[in-house]
Amino acid sequence: MKVAIVVFDGVQALDVAGPLDVFAEANAFLSEHQRYEVTLVGREAGAVTCSNGMQLAVSRGYADSDVQWDLLLVAGGPQLPDVHPSNEFLAWLQNQARSASRFGSVCNGAFVLARAGLLDGKEVTTHWSDAGRLSNEFPHANVQPDRIFVRDGRLFTSAGVTAGIDLCLALVAEDWGHELAVRVAKRLVVYIQREGGQSQYSPYLGAGKDGDPILSKVYRYVSEHITETLSIEALASAAAVSRRTLSRIFAKNAKVTPSVFVEQVRVDTARKLLEDTDAPLKTVAFKCGFHSATHMRTTFSRRLNVTPKQYRLRFRGEASA
Repeated sequence: MKVAIVVFDGVQALDVAGPLDVFAEANAFLSEHQRYEVTLVGREAGAVTCSNGMQLAVSRGYADSDVQWDLLLVAGGPQLPDVHPSNEFLAWLQNQARSASRFGSVCNGAFVLARAGLLDGKEVTTHWSDAGRLSNEFPHANVQPDRIFVRDGRLFTSAGVTAGIDLCLALVAEDWGHELAVRVAKRLVVYIQREGGQSQYSPYLGAGKDGDPILSKVYRYVSEHITETLSIEALASAAAVSRRTLSRIFAKNAKVTPSVFVEQVRVDTARKLLEDTDAPLKTVAFKCGFHSATHMRTTFSRRLNVTPKQYRLRFRGEASA
């Protein structure tokens, strides 16, 4: 199977190394005629410098040959959302994607696919920090910001950096079965399918609180009264606006309702306590305004796809139970 990983100057090294190692480990279990033949493709043959300073040897420029790739993956990089590839490259990418059995991106390589019009009408994901921008700049793409990887027909997209490993393990499982993918995952000492989504890795609440004075007032009030029952009326009173005005400001600037905002503050406060303290779960729940530890667990599971206990184990550096 001919695999092309498309790279640019400033590419994230792990966006390339992760998929390369998955396919290399898979090849160790496959016969010669079954193996993945992986090639790095760039603007031209030569060296590409990664964002960490490491250099990669690129054996082919995209226009060097008429090779039709079975699988095409565009790697990402810190500056990639600002890159505008040439029309010639985008036309090549469109043609390759049209004929490839599968195509996709790692991390914010999704922006390159989007600029080629390949994400329109598709369900996709990218790094959590770029998901909002991808959605805003390419509104015809259905961006799923919490997913580790997404498949939509022949299109595969993954979350940030190491999520490229998750994506490629899924490709190996599709090609050669779950058992082989598990063997590869064990060789790489990674989970065959990690628990939860990207939200557990994202920073704490943003939700526009720093960009609007009303939201800032509400955030401060919620933080200072987090153990209390916080009605919309109480939030409006704290911000010195009407309930209708508060709802309108939240809809415009935070893109969530006031009640969802409060829940998000509670979850983020709990995350910090779980990371920084050994307080029992019941105590954390009480300090964050949840009705009970069970209520906190239900909310965590719905929002982050992990339980509070799992979250603490994962981000305190302890062995998972």
